Order: sequence, then structure tokens, then C-alpha cells
Amino acid sequence: MYNGDLSSKEYDGYYGRYIDKVSPKQDLREGFEVGRNTVKIFFESISTDKQEYRYDNNKWSPKEILQHLIDTERVFMYRCFRIARNDKTSLAGYDQNIYVDPSGANQKSMTELISEFEIVRQSSISFINSVTDYQLTYIGNASGGDMSARAAAFTIIGHEIWHIDIIKERYLV
Repeated sequence: MYNGDLSSKEYDGYYGRYIDKVSPKQDLREGFEVGRNTVKIFFESISTDKQEYRYDNNKWSPKEILQHLIDTERVFMYRCFRIARNDKTSLAGYDQNIYVDPSGANQKSMTELISEFEIVRQSSISFINSVTDYQLTYIGNASGGDMSARAAAFTIIGHEIWHIDIIKERYLV
């Protein structure tokens, strides 16, 4: 199952910013494996003096961004799970901003955050490998719009690419 298989009818246009970051030739299951390594290596490479850096007072630090990636993966994989199980219950929206402060990301070490990421990612990989391509095409409702299980999963992959690009452009210059 490839990102290029997705139809724009499978997700709200807002998520296109993330899904479009993923190559149309990217296989979903392989994308989770590649992403696990990419995210781990990238965040391990951030120097200690940049881990809590903010380029603006209202922006998150790299540690907070990694925690945000972890939290978002949990939310979107839950969506993927519910939809792949053909649950038609409308799933609530996700206000990412209210999760950051209570997460205490800047009080955690980068090693702790990376470990948490790897555990969450392994769970995601396990689930993705347990469902069929057909189940991943099921459509549900999340945040008031249609979303397929596979669109929720590809959003996770594109979302991490999006944030790594931002860190490279705005934090590590």
C-alpha cells in the first residue's frame, strides 16, 4: 500500500500538508520503519544546547516537538485502529497545544524521549502489520471529517517529516 494510492476524499484537506510530504511511492509499512530510524537519528544529533531552544517565545523546543510527535502518533494511530476495525463512531478532534505543557518534555532527557518514541513506534508498526490493506481503506470520521485508516497512518509519517524540516530550517541554522 503506497501513499500514491490515497484519494483526497480519504482525508480533510488540512492533513494534505503532511500527506504531501510523503513520496507517492512510499510503502506504508516500510515508511513506519524508515521513520523510526530517521526520527531517532535526527533527534540524537541535536546538540544539548539546542534541545530546549526556541526560535520564538511562542514556539516549542525540539524536545517539545519530539513529545508532540509521540502524542500525535498515539492519537492518529488510535484513529487508524478504530477506523480499521470499521468503527463508525465520530472521533473527537485533537488540540495539540494543550498537550505540550503538561507533558513536561523539557524536564525529560532526550534519551528518555527517544525511548518513548521507539516504544510508541513499535506499537504502531505492530498494529499496521496486523491489519490488511483492505481494512486500511475503511473510512471513518475524525475531527468532523472523513478519514481512512491509511490516511491517518500516512499523516503520522508526513507529520514527522514536516517537523524535522522545520527544526532544520528554524532551529539548527
